Amino acid sequence: MEFDLINIIHQYSYFGIFLLLALGIIGLPIPDEILLATVGYFIFAGDLPALPAVLSAFLGAITGITGSYYFGNICGKPLLKRVGPKFGVSEEKIDKTQNFFLKYGKSALFFGYFMPGIRHLTAYFAGMYSLNGRQFALYAYSGAMFWCSFFIVIGYQLAGRWALVMEVIHKVGLFAFTIVILSIVAWIIFKPKNKGSYSNGWFK
Repeated sequence: MEFDLINIIHQYSYFGIFLLLALGIIGLPIPDEILLATVGYFIFAGDLPALPAVLSAFLGAITGITGSYYFGNICGKPLLKRVGPKFGVSEEKIDKTQNFFLKYGKSALFFGYFMPGIRHLTAYFAGMYSLNGRQFALYAYSGAMFWCSFFIVIGYQLAGRWALVMEVIHKVGLFAFTIVILSIVAWIIFKPKNKGSYSNGWFK
């Protein structure tokens, strides 16, 4: 698959990066982190200028997640449960993401990118529960920039040892997941007390 990604980026350049990231965020089986690391490798090799490459990745990610947001806002959960399994999104994964989103709300939009299987659905639930568009953009778009930059930098740093990229990406994924869990725990412990209800706070 990495070889295919290299060929796609070689052939379609920025448009290939944009399209693959958009489709990957929507839910197609595209190895997003490996794609981003490959972009980092191309930047290191001098085949892609850094700014346009990062911008293409960012625009692809926010296009995909914005599409999911509006899809969720228009179609709701019943359609997702009916159509999702055809794209490898099981009811168990849908329920898991819904519970995660109801507990952690906007934080899930930012950190969810680091959780395969969850990042594909957080925006859908944000739309389904009518999260304010500005709040959605703030958390989802800043999370997209952080996620894209994180793995592009990893690929750039590992470019001289490309044979090890797959193994390192796997380890980085586990490390990132641990950081996300610790961040959520810290947020729960230190968050200010909210006098209003959940629906009257984040989703009004």
